[in-house]
Amino acid sequence: MLVGWWAIRHATARLAYLASMSYVFYAWWDWRFLGLMWLSTGIDYLAGHAIARSDDRTRRRLLLIAAMTANLALLGYFKYAGFFLDSLDGLGRALGADPDLPVLEIVLPIGISFYTFNSMSYTIDVYRRVCRPAANAVHYAAFVALFPHLVAGPIVRYADIESQLARLQPRLTSIYAASGLFFFSCGLAKKLLLADQLAPTVDALFARHDGIGLLSAWAAAFGYSLQLYLDFSGYSDMAVGLAFLLGFRFPQNFDSPFKAVNISDFWRRWHMSLSFFLRDYLFKPLGGSRGTRAQTLRNLIVVMFLGGLWHGAALTFVVWGLLHGLFLAVHAVARGAGLTPSSVAVNRALTFVCVVGAFVVFRAATLGDALDILAGMAGLHGLGVASFGYGYALLVIALLVFVNVAPNTWEVHVLPTRRVAVALGALAALAVLQIAEPSPFLYFQF
Repeated sequence: MLVGWWAIRHATARLAYLASMSYVFYAWWDWRFLGLMWLSTGIDYLAGHAIARSDDRTRRRLLLIAAMTANLALLGYFKYAGFFLDSLDGLGRALGADPDLPVLEIVLPIGISFYTFNSMSYTIDVYRRVCRPAANAVHYAAFVALFPHLVAGPIVRYADIESQLARLQPRLTSIYAASGLFFFSCGLAKKLLLADQLAPTVDALFARHDGIGLLSAWAAAFGYSLQLYLDFSGYSDMAVGLAFLLGFRFPQNFDSPFKAVNISDFWRRWHMSLSFFLRDYLFKPLGGSRGTRAQTLRNLIVVMFLGGLWHGAALTFVVWGLLHGLFLAVHAVARGAGLTPSSVAVNRALTFVCVVGAFVVFRAATLGDALDILAGMAGLHGLGVASFGYGYALLVIALLVFVNVAPNTWEVHVLPTRRVAVALGALAALAVLQIAEPSPFLYFQF
């Protein structure tokens, strides 16, 4: 991919090559779903140009609504149709009826949430005149299909990368190459050397949720929170690294989220591209914090409910989103009343406990499983016997210290020296040697 990309000199030909290779990358999973991406790409490309050509406010709005409806319909069918039919069937049975609704087993296209949001942000930004429509179809197709972030983010808006697509880097500089290899190697190490080492014990602890004791419950909660962070931020680092190797700069997606001093600060640091997407395209249009206190709190809860639902069609994700909406609302009220603690350490600890507790709901297979583990964390099942090894305990403790004191990858400035090259080469090699069997990134399922 890189050899071809840097060998081709003509800009449109380079973008056509990038789009084609990105389609090959996606088709390696399942070629049948390429048509779905092409349909979404075509809808927003045509809608963007039609909106840009029109000065009629009503026509522009109707075109925007039509494009968003089409995108959300595709996302809704593949991601939520089965969930809603199952929910309606369960509700009907609870009320004494027998609706006998069909059971849909729909394959979830990998990355559909991410490339749909990318594509929708383009149409909305053209409507708002934040960016101009794409120069041509190849230009836009390369943006949507750009393989480094295609299947699990970060959510890259067209406005973020418009100028970079218009003026491609003529050659790979040493700074871009060093930055790319640094981010990619760090992300690979996060995934394979850390997150995947936590995964077996985390899975075993969550599987033994019934009657789980205090020690094991907290070990499960801490372990999964660290696993998810390292796995997802590792993918984001790898995407950023690949982008650098192609001459692009992607936005930061994680900024040491476990150092957050309140829940609002957490969402400015965790999955930043999604947080800012929800803020700019949902929270602000709903009125943001411009209305009454009650309206602001309502907007926070609605946005986080939809953010939870975006992650998947399950009650656990809905409740996780509602919990964070509640946390944000409580924090807003407490801050307005001057009731937040003055100690930074206390604020960080409270925030971390809330985040970890919510992640239990996020990870659990059912709400009942989540309640079992939360009850264990509260000590309702006693101290229990530690059902994990010393190695796991030491790794969790070391990582808890690390994520609270160490800089993140964006805070490290890499110089292209031989010493750095050797260190990154050794780190990447050590990570690759850990690959024994397929281990998908956690956010592939969302």
